[in-house]
Amino acid sequence: MNMMERRFPRALDTRRGAVDMTHGSGGRAMAQLIEELFLRHFDNALLRQGNDQAAFDAAPGRMVMSTDGHVISPLFFPGGDIGSLAVHGTINDVAMAGARPLYLSAGFILEEGFPLADLERIVVSMAEASRDAGVPVVTGDTKVVERGKGDGVFITTTAVGVVPEGLEISGDRACPGDVILISGSIGDHGVAVLSKRENLEFETEIESDSAALHRLVAAMVEKVPEINCLRDPTRGGLATTLNEIAQQSGAGMRLNEQVIPVRHDVAAACELLGLDPLYVANEGKLVAICPGECADTLLAAMQDHPLGRDAAIIGDVVEDEHAFVQMETLLGGSRVVDWLVGEQLPRIC
Repeated sequence: MNMMERRFPRALDTRRGAVDMTHGSGGRAMAQLIEELFLRHFDNALLRQGNDQAAFDAAPGRMVMSTDGHVISPLFFPGGDIGSLAVHGTINDVAMAGARPLYLSAGFILEEGFPLADLERIVVSMAEASRDAGVPVVTGDTKVVERGKGDGVFITTTAVGVVPEGLEISGDRACPGDVILISGSIGDHGVAVLSKRENLEFETEIESDSAALHRLVAAMVEKVPEINCLRDPTRGGLATTLNEIAQQSGAGMRLNEQVIPVRHDVAAACELLGLDPLYVANEGKLVAICPGECADTLLAAMQDHPLGRDAAIIGDVVEDEHAFVQMETLLGGSRVVDWLVGEQLPRIC
């Protein structure tokens, strides 16, 4: 009889079992859930220490930390699920500072009655995303709430990373004369989630673009360390992201609608649903702003990477005391691209 069999007479039933209140009690059932599900799939040296924290040596450079809560509905969608999204989203928030992500922590809030099979599927996906990104989950927490007081599972992840000395990337650094680039087509994630949520069927299945972008960022920074701003256009989409940067920097933005990449099927779905792709969420794209003289070099570096193959220059930063985002339309006119009003797609991440 091995140690696990001595501690837990019966194995966790991940095929037919469900989360119950004892899994959050701090007792034997919780220890078994952690050991046979979370530790089994997230396994690494720091996590195996079994402490309430992870201790590691600080890398040289400036430390960066970001926390992100994930409440997406549905939990599983074309191209991903809440588990992989919880890894990608938080890694990307750290990467947008030009940082190399080092470690993740994960907090799970589970609802009583949630199937253990679905929980394991989420944890497996999360572990695979973590390993693929090279950013381990080294500490975490689990809580259980009564049936009807949650929505299956919510996940909060925190990432820490390090920015090399001398690299300064921030939303307040956009300057008139800078050029705006996007790493690929917009709106994929939001439309993928909405299609699953509403049981919509299109001619081809639209998949989320969910991906960890830190290696793309590293390739970009290597070629153009002069990058001023990086941001991943998640909730509120490209339009909201550019308005945030405009407000931070006090500069205006001028876009060209004709060159903003939108997949044909995503554009068609948005037209059918009455959505503007500019405001639809993304989970595997980034916006970059750099000095004009570096734009072509940066574009080439992005297009050389699999996650930036469809990168494009979409506009520039201009003098504007009102810090408006404006766009030259396909019809040759001009319109203000304002902040998102209300919630176009709730619970998208």
